[in-house]
Amino acid sequence: MKKFPIDLSCLTEEEISQFQEDPYTLYNGDQDVALYLRYSSTGQSDQSIEGQLRDCRTFCKANHYRIVAIYVDRATTARKDVEKRVHLMEMVADSAKQNWEYVIVWKLDRFARNRNDSAIMKMRLRKNGVKVLSATEHLTDSPESIILESVLEGMAEFFSAELSQKVTRGMRESALKCHSVGGHIPLGYKVENHKLVVDPDTAHIVQEAFSLYANGESVADICRKFNSAGYKTAKNTEFNRSSFKAMFRNTRYIGTYTYKDIVIENGIPAIIDKELFEMVQRRLSKTATAPARGKAKVDYLLSGKLFCGHCGASMNGESGAGRHGKVYHYYSCYTKKRKLGCDKRPLKKDYIEGIVARDALNLLTDQLIDEIADMAIRQSEQDLINDTHIPQLTAQLSEVEKSITNITAAIEKGIASETLMNRLVQLEHEKKTLNKEIKAEEKFVYRIDRDQIVFWLSQFKYGNIEDEDFRRRLIDLLVNSVTVWDEPDGYKITTAYNLTSCKTKTFRVEKNPAAEEATGFDFGESECRIVHKFYGTIYANKENGKLESNKRMWLYEKIHISILGNRVSVTYSKEV
Repeated sequence: MKKFPIDLSCLTEEEISQFQEDPYTLYNGDQDVALYLRYSSTGQSDQSIEGQLRDCRTFCKANHYRIVAIYVDRATTARKDVEKRVHLMEMVADSAKQNWEYVIVWKLDRFARNRNDSAIMKMRLRKNGVKVLSATEHLTDSPESIILESVLEGMAEFFSAELSQKVTRGMRESALKCHSVGGHIPLGYKVENHKLVVDPDTAHIVQEAFSLYANGESVADICRKFNSAGYKTAKNTEFNRSSFKAMFRNTRYIGTYTYKDIVIENGIPAIIDKELFEMVQRRLSKTATAPARGKAKVDYLLSGKLFCGHCGASMNGESGAGRHGKVYHYYSCYTKKRKLGCDKRPLKKDYIEGIVARDALNLLTDQLIDEIADMAIRQSEQDLINDTHIPQLTAQLSEVEKSITNITAAIEKGIASETLMNRLVQLEHEKKTLNKEIKAEEKFVYRIDRDQIVFWLSQFKYGNIEDEDFRRRLIDLLVNSVTVWDEPDGYKITTAYNLTSCKTKTFRVEKNPAAEEATGFDFGESECRIVHKFYGTIYANKENGKLESNKRMWLYEKIHISILGNRVSVTYSKEV
């Protein structure tokens, strides 16, 4: 086998043969890149990786990229814990010590179908100077591509969740019938006709374990007895102390069928009677210890997007405890933290995230949704032209079908020469070939449906601003950067959006200690004054610029941002 400049041991012989046929991308290129390939189901074949590799190689060759590393996760799902994707984590770790400029994926959903995981992994890569590129989705560094990427990732997650719902629905229907829905089969049972039945070869082991423990035997003694007798667990391994923890708590042994929130008594045959089971539970309760409390995970939604207006440095998420042990979460200026001369005040996490999220929600009008949807469709159509032969093949197919129609019409009129008939046969063969080629091309095309995009984006308008996941999606979708200045009476905030048609907006919020201390998003009077560089200053009350707390939402409702082409129009109702 030919010697290559990089390690290809993660690939199969069939996959390596692509480089044997054309090793260009391993030796040539202006920029170094890594490939990340993944397929998500054990039901898929390695051909899926072959196809991804072929398209990624073509993309690299067209852009003059040199492949210096390849990472493959086989039979893993992007919806599960990203930390379990071994080679993805290896790739992220390696990016800190390698000179890659890009990680190439076949599609963004191969990288992650979860917006949170995607953002975290991309952030780690960005810290190492590495960006993720899609080989089949035409995305650039433009603001439009940023928001399109967000839409594509969001839709991938949406459809993944939708599929998950359908699968879950099917699982629940099976569960209601007390059918086995996969997963671990407890010792003492086997599956017949989709249902759990008692396995006579192993059920006695379970009965013996319960009896011995109820009569005072220790778990350690039971473990030694079982291993000496040659007994095996359901996984065909020797017993250890942890083997009995799940066994003694398993209500299936008294005939109770459980699946998530579905509990059906006498749904399966019992191995242990309830009296013996309760005796074991009472003994377990006496020796039970309370589980340790885990640390809460804090997600800073403006990480990488929030900047200090005084020095230009990033504002990073931090936490600290007060005198009474209360934990506070906030953003602090990187320069100030290192005592390099900036005096920017820290910003409470919930406070600033709430302001940015509300501003973004006000931005998401029907006009903007239509603009994003139209942009995505235009981009999709352009991708068909740039990345596939479908338009050319479709045009050829149209000409062939037109010729077939003409010949058929001639035949119907009695003109049926041998030459004409041979030509008809030839055209029918061409038609079949063209349809086959179009179908083959369409396998690698991500077709975007405008109604789906509009529906997905429209859900934001009805989201709960108090929900952190919703705020994260909203900020990721629309907000490019946020810059904050301290002012004597509050803050000046400049927000740049992902779409170039949405002009950068500057507004002020008045300082309100009560609002800043709030855990939610009740900002009180901090919202009453808005400054826009094109429209001047608007006050709800000309005398003092204040707005009664019961009218703060009124102001929001009377200010509307609409988008027409590349212009941002801010309008105020007559009441304001």
